Amino acid sequence: MKNIERLQTLKRRIGEAVGNAVKASSIELGELTVDLKVETLHDTCKKLITDENFAFDTLIDVCAVDYLHYRQEAGETWDKPRFAVVYHLLSTSRNQRLRLRVFVEESSPMVDSVIDIWKSADWFEREAFDLYGVLFKGHPDLRRILTDYGFVGHPFRKDFPISGYVEMRYDEEKGRVVYQPVSIEPRVLVPRVIREEGYGA
Repeated sequence: MKNIERLQTLKRRIGEAVGNAVKASSIELGELTVDLKVETLHDTCKKLITDENFAFDTLIDVCAVDYLHYRQEAGETWDKPRFAVVYHLLSTSRNQRLRLRVFVEESSPMVDSVIDIWKSADWFEREAFDLYGVLFKGHPDLRRILTDYGFVGHPFRKDFPISGYVEMRYDEEKGRVVYQPVSIEPRVLVPRVIREEGYGA
């Protein structure tokens, strides 16, 4: 109960400090999530690290989320943009955590980099760019970090084919690695249920 009260206090203080930036906020499973307007992210993060009421001095993680087909199996509709960028913050002096989330449009998945606020954002942002295609404006070295330089597409997007778009091989004549379109046919895997009479008897 004490933790919930602390989170409610934090939620109220954030609302008072950056109220116009907040789109929504919720406390679930003992954690506070604040959805921000994407254009307000950088200024809000600056306030969250410098204001002594917050003092979120540590950026634990930055990741992207693809909400393609989200909740459709349950018959619900998703009225928010397809992609979100999520920031997990920690205040070591106040022993408190916070999750920030901003939604970015599929047609232009871009958000301001926070690398000038937390240096640890460097590789996190590069990973989100590599795997989801989210661009971080102001990042000094936004290049792939997990896939190779000739990789096509962003493999954590939910519509990315299992076989990918290109394959690489060593070409003896050219004496180097070359990229070419994938030569295997994509497969749709359907689970097969086998039942036999008397099974388990």
